[in-house]
Amino acid sequence: MENQKRNDEIEIDLLEVFHILISRILLILSAGVFLALVCFAISKFIITPTYKSTTKIYILNKSESQSVTYSDVQMGTQLTKDYAELISSRYVLEEVIQILSLEEDYDELRGMVSVDTPADTRIVSITVENTDPVQAMNIANCIREAASNHIQNVMDIEAVNVVETANMPMEKASPSVVMWTLAGGAIGVFLLCVIILIQYLLDDTIKSSEDVEKYLGLSTLALIPVMEEGNGKKKKGKKRR
Repeated sequence: MENQKRNDEIEIDLLEVFHILISRILLILSAGVFLALVCFAISKFIITPTYKSTTKIYILNKSESQSVTYSDVQMGTQLTKDYAELISSRYVLEEVIQILSLEEDYDELRGMVSVDTPADTRIVSITVENTDPVQAMNIANCIREAASNHIQNVMDIEAVNVVETANMPMEKASPSVVMWTLAGGAIGVFLLCVIILIQYLLDDTIKSSEDVEKYLGLSTLALIPVMEEGNGKKKKGKKRR
């Protein structure tokens, strides 16, 4: 019986919380819309957009017979991680900085460059993210050229083939205005719901006869209405007349 009463109390509390949230749905939605608009303005007008440009190379170590064998393909796949490390090495990036006369140092440029080697392929993608789309394209292409020479010298590769040159990106990569707006709306709704729930949990005042029976286990005999101060003043005014 005690377990059943406890379960009943939990169900009543959940229903009460649900009704409280429903009763303040307009306030909750208003908070979500407000924060969504704030995030929209930040992502649209404040945050500097960045652009990504990608170039791809194909590396295959040929045997002395000048024909591609299965062992060449397997070996090339296993060495793609080595190629990725050489592409993002200090030697390559500092050479790019010197050629393009970049203001960034090695660490800053390293943070802009990402090298991806898809599984079971010998294609290496070099992606550069920059606030200037033209600069992103130039850096990506320069890294490809410098890395190709470095890989040939270090790994004793005959040639590094260009699969795709870097293009000038026309659309920004980040921030996503849609994602920021949706995230802001969701966070606004969530935060206000949490605030309402905290206020509800911290509020231990008794507001009705049902609360007396629920929390104190006592039955109410009568209710005494409270006269508002404004009504009392009005009544006194009438008596004077």
